[in-house]
Amino acid sequence: MRPSSTLVRRAVGRGWRKRCPHCGEGRLFEGWVRHLGSCAVCGLVYEPNPGDTWAFTVLFDRLPLGLMVALVYFGIFRASALLGIIAFVLLGAGFIISSPNRWGVGIALHYVSRVVWPDPVDPLPPTVDPDEDALR
Repeated sequence: MRPSSTLVRRAVGRGWRKRCPHCGEGRLFEGWVRHLGSCAVCGLVYEPNPGDTWAFTVLFDRLPLGLMVALVYFGIFRASALLGIIAFVLLGAGFIISSPNRWGVGIALHYVSRVVWPDPVDPLPPTVDPDEDALR
């Protein structure tokens, strides 16, 4: 099954806002980074099998970090040491501040994969929005 662009866009947008990718109401995190196990509103278990979101974490967390370091060190830092240090600090601060948002996107993409390739032992909660049924 091919995911609809509306499903992906809606889930990723909700994940970026640190909300449940299924209903958009429940929080993904308690505090800044403490991952909640399930949605308090719809009951969606965010990660039914621990470790399932590692691929998405690597794609949206580790690879950008490596690219950022390479860009600063091999690009900007080579042109000007001061500019390289400033860029590293600014990019690093942005990277740290956006961490929960990027982790939310990873959880949302994992949710999309669960919708597209459903597992009978991992039932998703019923849809909250009747229009969302058309998205599946």
